[in-house]
Amino acid sequence: MTDLRVDFLGHAMVLIDLDGVRLLTDPAFRSRIGPLRRVTPVPDVDDLGRIDAVLISHLHWDHLDLPSLKRLGRDVRVVVPAPASAWLRAAGFPNAEEVAVGGTVVLGGVMIEAVPARHSAFRPPRGPRADPLGYVIRGSRSIYFAGDTALFDGMADLGPLDLALVPVWGWGPTLGRGLHLDPPRAAEALLRLRPRVAVPIHWGTYWPQAMGRLRRSLLVEPPRQFAALAADIAPDVQVLTTEVGATVDLPDWST
Repeated sequence: MTDLRVDFLGHAMVLIDLDGVRLLTDPAFRSRIGPLRRVTPVPDVDDLGRIDAVLISHLHWDHLDLPSLKRLGRDVRVVVPAPASAWLRAAGFPNAEEVAVGGTVVLGGVMIEAVPARHSAFRPPRGPRADPLGYVIRGSRSIYFAGDTALFDGMADLGPLDLALVPVWGWGPTLGRGLHLDPPRAAEALLRLRPRVAVPIHWGTYWPQAMGRLRRSLLVEPPRQFAALAADIAPDVQVLTTEVGATVDLPDWST
């Protein structure tokens, strides 16, 4: 029996417990980040238990939120894209370490490899800059956390995988300049990644405060659309749509 548990805590925040190593991706624990309001309950940090490392995919406010990191404790180990570790240490996190594409971090029997992502490198309004990353986590199972990305050359080199955590939307009515996966492109990503199981993330959590209830169907429709498209073009992939804040009901890996 594989020792794997995955909790989708909202947006790009996922708690991964693989072979006893506990990883938290892109933590966002606040009810408001800039102009965005969280529309689902904020997870209680005290309920998470031990966190061995935090994986940061890129420097945007909704993925690297300093107040959310502070809730985990200043001494938390944070893996961040190069060259942002000095900036993060200056912000009060002495255990920040950086990786670039191809770099690895080993925790227990789990290896975490930094892989490419196609997304903006700039942290507004004044920086710093760091090329965005995804992470492939390998132990008794292989897991891909995409962070925020568009389709990119070399994505097929990451597979095959046991589990892909795939972004399918964002935090507003549009996705901007093409540097994201929407449901059709996320479904296409499955053809390249070849995971056994896919879980849609980066949806249904934050919404612009100024928009109120306008077009809020976008908080629930993207993962459903992704699952339907994936069933057509990647029928061998099992898509598990998981409510924000819930544990992913993973299959029996022994079969």
